[in-house]
Amino acid sequence: MARSVGDELVSVPLGLVSLIWLRLYKPLVEADLPQTPGNRGDNGLGFAKEGWRKIRALSPLDLRVGARFADITGSALHAALRDAATTIAKMPAHFLTWPGTSEPVIRALRIRAPRAPTNLIVDEVYLRSFGEILVPTHLWRALARYDAWIEPALIYEWVRLMNSYAERQGRVLDPGEVARAMVWSEPARDVSFARRIALELMEVGPLHCVWSDKKLSERNLDVDHCLPWSAWPCEDLWNLMPADRTTNQHQKREKLPSSGALARAQDRILNWWQSAYVLREAAVAQRFYAEAKSSLPISATNCDLDRIFDGVVIRRIALRADQQVEEWAPLTNQ
Repeated sequence: MARSVGDELVSVPLGLVSLIWLRLYKPLVEADLPQTPGNRGDNGLGFAKEGWRKIRALSPLDLRVGARFADITGSALHAALRDAATTIAKMPAHFLTWPGTSEPVIRALRIRAPRAPTNLIVDEVYLRSFGEILVPTHLWRALARYDAWIEPALIYEWVRLMNSYAERQGRVLDPGEVARAMVWSEPARDVSFARRIALELMEVGPLHCVWSDKKLSERNLDVDHCLPWSAWPCEDLWNLMPADRTTNQHQKREKLPSSGALARAQDRILNWWQSAYVLREAAVAQRFYAEAKSSLPISATNCDLDRIFDGVVIRRIALRADQQVEEWAPLTNQ
């Protein structure tokens, strides 16, 4: 969903940053962990207004790209995102400056968001309707490459600040409660939706493993994460592939498909995406495209199955280069 602006800047939808902001703060506020020296609960937080209070029933996992909301819940989330975007533009984006200057490190280009749609779909078009965040390209690349080291440092500093705020209030925070609230809510490793679709497709015709081309049945069907969960925990529909159980569990396992394996599987992958997601009900197709646009380096305005596949190829190369994930090439195809 991020895209380059020339060679110097990366543009990120302000609505996406706001969505992540709400998802991060929700468990902290619900655990009554202070985020300023004087606040308790959501009192005293600039973004915690009427919209925020009306989405209390939502789980952090509900706040994701591709989600759909209607009527009251959609209006409340829209208001909460609008308030979060305003806070981000006025506070961290404004006051985070390069050393010795008043020049901001990141720039928030705020847009007056339209009224909440009747049926809110959290996709790139909607998230960009709030504006955009411009990040220097070199900083973006460094954050992406070294996130495994940066994240623990940020969490440590955040916990230290919360403890110092609590001390000013005469409180002692429970370390276990703090640790639980600070855990990023990852998507569950749940492939049941893709599996159900695969079983339905088997009832009307043959379905084949994308890697080995073996004919699949209920007995030997597995749903594989094309880009392995252990390296990149992604439950997006495009990443879930029908696979032969032996091939998946005893050969590919937690490895990246080699460039050759991915190229040889291209037609089967495209056919699976088409029959499993694109040609089904509109909500499934919308979710498929929204997830692909959000997590793959592809254009939001020119997004077809071939370009989504190109995005998978690019993401595979990045995982191989940055994390040195072991590759898998089927022996029969070497």
